[in-house]
Amino acid sequence: MSGSVQSQRVEAFDSLFKNYEGPAFSIRLWDGWRWVSPGRGNPVCTIVFYSVGALQSLLAKPSEITLGEAFLAKEIDVEGDIFSVFDVAEHIFCCPRSQRQRILEVISGVLFGLGQWWQQGAIHSQERDHAAITYHYDQPVEFYRAWLGESLAYSCAYFESANDDIDEAQRNKIELICNKLRLQPDERFLDVGCGWGSLILHAASAHDVFANGITISGRQATTAAERIHQSSLDACCHVDLLDYREAPSRFEPFDKIASVGMFEHVGLRSLPVYFQTIRKLLKPGGVFLNHGIARAPNQGNRGTSFLNRAVVPFLRDTLRLRSPRDSSFIDKYVFPDGELVTISQALWAAESAGFEVRDVENLREHYEMTLRCWVKGLLDQADSLLEIVPEKIFRIWLLYMAGSAAAFRRGDIAVYQTLLSHPEHGRSGLPLRRDDWYVADIGSMREPVAL
Repeated sequence: MSGSVQSQRVEAFDSLFKNYEGPAFSIRLWDGWRWVSPGRGNPVCTIVFYSVGALQSLLAKPSEITLGEAFLAKEIDVEGDIFSVFDVAEHIFCCPRSQRQRILEVISGVLFGLGQWWQQGAIHSQERDHAAITYHYDQPVEFYRAWLGESLAYSCAYFESANDDIDEAQRNKIELICNKLRLQPDERFLDVGCGWGSLILHAASAHDVFANGITISGRQATTAAERIHQSSLDACCHVDLLDYREAPSRFEPFDKIASVGMFEHVGLRSLPVYFQTIRKLLKPGGVFLNHGIARAPNQGNRGTSFLNRAVVPFLRDTLRLRSPRDSSFIDKYVFPDGELVTISQALWAAESAGFEVRDVENLREHYEMTLRCWVKGLLDQADSLLEIVPEKIFRIWLLYMAGSAAAFRRGDIAVYQTLLSHPEHGRSGLPLRRDDWYVADIGSMREPVAL
């Protein structure tokens, strides 16, 4: 490469990142040429472009979609701290076209075609929800166990300190939920969207309740049932393959109910049905804890998502799903047909269904820490995981969890534990204070059985 071409590349990249304020990084192109961001210490990551087309596409139409598709196709990769790449991407997305155009002129004058767009059908029907959940959760349980840890809890953990490992933090979260619900011996407890059964196992073993879990993932239901049997809890713990909308016709009302990490799949239009259904399942005087992700109010139209745009075409042939609209990362996240609402929308729907709001806690920082633990586990176990799932699946999870951590750090999304009561003639049945939630260090509480 001539000195003139090299200097042109340096000048173009220097101009593009002139006002960049994130951590230092470097870029390596397909021909081995490397550029390092000036003046901010040693690079924390290297962004590798394996093809001219990937760089052209990203600069011609900078978006999360373009970045994500190139990452899944292995035209772009990240060496080092994957979380920092989102600061770089955010800068590129906001750069004026003239700065991006200069690099395009240096690299090549020909721009590649971009993107694939596809149409939609109805969403949030029971059949389509089942298909979406089946895709995301019906990977082999060994894939999840490698990075979720012993709890198999696929939701925000609760850290007493940054030194907690993921297993300890998940035990903290599960016990905190039980404390907020104030589970009592012999009560009937329902977990809506119970996953692989960690919460119902702990509630039954440590709080002596009769615990039921429901899920629409076949593999989750099978694994939860196996764990219940292995723990000798068959008499007081049970799991059903069942949609929450069908539950009122199957069960008598419960004393306490929780829903952890399922709320994101409901969708704005279905929120009234969701909360009305939960209220039918709850005895007067009972309480319901809803643990779920919500978007910031100003994130509703933030732009299309690289995760949604990258994942959905990949899923289309398998699931034959159709999306009703282009969705942002906040709205769709990575789950097919997932839809994030604001906390105010959720509270309005809950109150409209007859619930009384008793407590709302934001665990946003905890979820960033959780995701960082999961990404570390995913990377640490990469060799063994690639024997279980295709590399594209592995890269989807790696990208979506790293990107989600960045979104939680920025405050684009948050996760809330909302405690709702079903008052009986105005009586909530709750004490005046919440001191008993923290009667001891959560980490010293009894651990779940067989996790």
